Amino acid sequence: MYDDDDLAAIRDGREDWEEETLGPTLDRFGERKESFETDTGGQSVDRLYTPDDVSDLDYDEDLGFPGEEPYTRGPYPTMYRGRLWTMRQYAGMGTAEETNERFNYLLDEGQTGLSMAFDLPTQMGYDSDAAMAQGEVGKSGVAIDTLADMETVFDGIPLDEVSTSMTINAPASVLLAMYIAVGDKQGVDREELRGTIQNDILKEYIARNTYIFPPEPSMRVITDIFEFCAEETPKFNTISISGYHIREAGATAAQEVAFTLGDGIEYVETALDAGLDVDEFAPQLSFFFNAHNNILEEVAKFRAARRMWAKIMEERFDADDPKSKQLKFHTQTAGSTLTAQQIDNNIVRVAYQALAAVLGGTQSLHTNGKDEALSIPTEDSVRTALRTQQILAHESGAADTIDPLAGSYYVESLTDDVEEEAQELLDEVDSKGGMRQAVEDQWVQRQIQDVAFDRQQEIEEKERVIVGVNEFEVEDEEPEADIEEVTEEDERRQIESLDAVKADRDDEAVEAALDALRTAAEGNENVMPYIVDAVKAYASVGEICNTLRDVFGEHEPGAAL
Repeated sequence: MYDDDDLAAIRDGREDWEEETLGPTLDRFGERKESFETDTGGQSVDRLYTPDDVSDLDYDEDLGFPGEEPYTRGPYPTMYRGRLWTMRQYAGMGTAEETNERFNYLLDEGQTGLSMAFDLPTQMGYDSDAAMAQGEVGKSGVAIDTLADMETVFDGIPLDEVSTSMTINAPASVLLAMYIAVGDKQGVDREELRGTIQNDILKEYIARNTYIFPPEPSMRVITDIFEFCAEETPKFNTISISGYHIREAGATAAQEVAFTLGDGIEYVETALDAGLDVDEFAPQLSFFFNAHNNILEEVAKFRAARRMWAKIMEERFDADDPKSKQLKFHTQTAGSTLTAQQIDNNIVRVAYQALAAVLGGTQSLHTNGKDEALSIPTEDSVRTALRTQQILAHESGAADTIDPLAGSYYVESLTDDVEEEAQELLDEVDSKGGMRQAVEDQWVQRQIQDVAFDRQQEIEEKERVIVGVNEFEVEDEEPEADIEEVTEEDERRQIESLDAVKADRDDEAVEAALDALRTAAEGNENVMPYIVDAVKAYASVGEICNTLRDVFGEHEPGAAL
């Protein structure tokens, strides 16, 4: 650390530099802009950073060492020197057969984990033959109606050798039960199953709207999952508290951190209120963040989030287990930054965003395909996205030392700034009664919408340059022709498959399982064992969710949380 005399000398030196060297240059050439800000306008960027900007930094208190509190420098002692991040490309292709083919392709190409995308009917708890599903089957991911579909997706893929992330929220309990059932059929010990379910319903009310049940029963089911998995599948992450979609909706980096950790606080409090012990379920909590364009801001964001979560878990919830305090997260590059114009530019954007995630210490990473602004990515674009990670891992040197930007005057100052702004937002959330109340009052949504509106205005007025969109355009550009499509024939085949399963199953066993689930939901029992029994009887996603709808009701847009 610099002492007071050192800092005084640095200040004097800076004043001399500004007068003798900087001043004449500014008089002659000026600067590109009157002011500089980070990517979403969250933080101002000074011209120069020196030790004076981080003079309050306490190494032990603020940074520490990797694998030790406050985990600013990473949750593990060796980080990527011991094991690279999991390369987990997001994939889901129309039918179960197509998704199995894509999964095997990715694994053959060197992917080290699976990430499963579901179509909108599945995300909303509808079967493919439901009226609400018409025209949407398989469009945004794989259609999963029954355990038979899940068995097909993972045919030939040993669940004791791969980890799987499932981006599913409202019906997360059902899809998790199906995954467990596939593992049981493969003979895999439940304690060996590894992966993550997103299971973040508060974020749905904030940013995405793929919810089913009202908040209270939704939180009850999430708590049931925490309890069930702590006992049955201790290596499976029971929730991925997602800032990704909050950022996609327009939030700043500091808002992404604050509102994500605010959701995390709400889940922990709900579980504690249900009588669970914090150190029993907290190690299975995980997070999901966005990697946006401003590399250094994103690195600072990830480091600030780790430090904040460690403090929250220790000071607010008295967690003792170090694993309860470690913020471990998956990262996806920013879909909202991809452009339909000059789509090859997206390869470059994704590479820089991936670099930010790795420099920030992510545990797993999805890199978007260049064509995702147009459709589900093709095999070629998925391969390029995966190769981006592999080049980053094996050729760039970014994975060779831990937290390589630590000590940078700018990065450390920006880490402090992001943490300070995020903490102010969290304090304001607390003053409003917590995240559920702040969301119910639409306060959180308004904060994000205001930023999104301002950003769009900046783009339209060319105050913010988007290469290929509002600057450096190409006239008469032809749209990308090679895109993946899901056809009406795919939808018809999926419905026929569902009909075949229903014709072949034991209807009495299905009815008995659904009746038992209804009774459990009406009472206080943990619903997860009953959902597992129902999926093993080949009850469908829609049948199970409809059983719970009958008991819990449905959340109406604009209704109180």
